[in-house]
Amino acid sequence: MSNELSMMRKDIISQVEGKVKTLQGNAELHFPADFSPENAMKSAWLILQETKDRNQKLALEVCTRDSIANALLDMVVQGLNPQKKQGYFIVYGKTLTFQRSYFGTMAVTKRVTGAKSIDAMIVYEGDEVTYEIENARISNLKHTQQFGNIDKKKILAAYCVITLPEGEYYTEFMTMDEIRQSWGQSQMWSKGATVEKEGSTHEKFSQEMAKKTVINRACKRYLNSSDDSSVLLDTFNQSPDDSVESAVEQEIAENANAEIIEMDDYQNEPEAQAEVIEAESVVQEEVIEKPPFA
Repeated sequence: MSNELSMMRKDIISQVEGKVKTLQGNAELHFPADFSPENAMKSAWLILQETKDRNQKLALEVCTRDSIANALLDMVVQGLNPQKKQGYFIVYGKTLTFQRSYFGTMAVTKRVTGAKSIDAMIVYEGDEVTYEIENARISNLKHTQQFGNIDKKKILAAYCVITLPEGEYYTEFMTMDEIRQSWGQSQMWSKGATVEKEGSTHEKFSQEMAKKTVINRACKRYLNSSDDSSVLLDTFNQSPDDSVESAVEQEIAENANAEIIEMDDYQNEPEAQAEVIEAESVVQEEVIEKPPFA
């Protein structure tokens, strides 16, 4: 490690640790017993040394120190570790962001609410689904599915069930139209498109991406109904798009007399790779947890 990189690491880590200690001292931040902010930042720094932008330039060379510190702080506040695929570092212009993965979303939700499990399922054409609504919440859900119904081109909806400590359940449903509307917010979605582009991550991994989307909504809605640290919730609720817009505004300001930067310019390779890795991880997890014909 060069002296310059070593000094950068020391300054940034010290800055983040100082902020974390302040939050802990004010009782605004609490970590689970098995989470070490120091170890998480060490893991993150190793990953950051290999993280590149869409031009294959190292993140630590092109990103501002403040954005690097903020990305690490976002990660630590949520109690997440990138080595566990709980999030990814993505470069937008000169801004580094930490984007929580669906694994990270579930980890935060389980930690805050004590949820025992978080599961998602796809509803295909031909499936039979019934449920009741009690006090504006879905209950007594029954889903019958034939193996022959499974076809990524015939997805009607997806739902997520959070199993709570008391044996109760929180269920979130999303129709395929709602899921596509959510996908439309992604930088990887073609502007104006109403269906998945052939060969895209959303088309290749339709089922997995749909599950990821409904899990994110369920966790976010349920977590926001809990009574927890405002610091954690503010970080958890921050949209990746906020970071994108911030990066665009920053670069436009720095290049006021140059070519205008368009949002499409930020459809970068690192983010696309992150979405593919995450989708593939969902598939791998299901194979491990639910072996065929077990």
